Amino acid sequence: MQIIVYSTTTCPYCKMLKDYLTQRNNVFIEKQVDTDEAAKDEMMKKSGGYLGVPFSVVTKDNGEETRVVGFDRMKFDEILGPQVL
Repeated sequence: MQIIVYSTTTCPYCKMLKDYLTQRNNVFIEKQVDTDEAAKDEMMKKSGGYLGVPFSVVTKDNGEETRVVGFDRMKFDEILGPQVL
């Protein structure tokens, strides 16, 4: 599974999402859209032009891709399944 988190350096919800993923032992790739123009362009393409953060793309091993706007803990629990200890 691959998790990409598009964030900004000052976003408190981005920090909450990253802390949540770290506590769950989920590895993720962070792309900061306020300091990386290519990451911003990539996020805009994947989100359909949405510029709010956090914006995440979760790609499961079978290729299924789920996009999540904001830090929606219940949605992430559903996508990621049981916590890996």
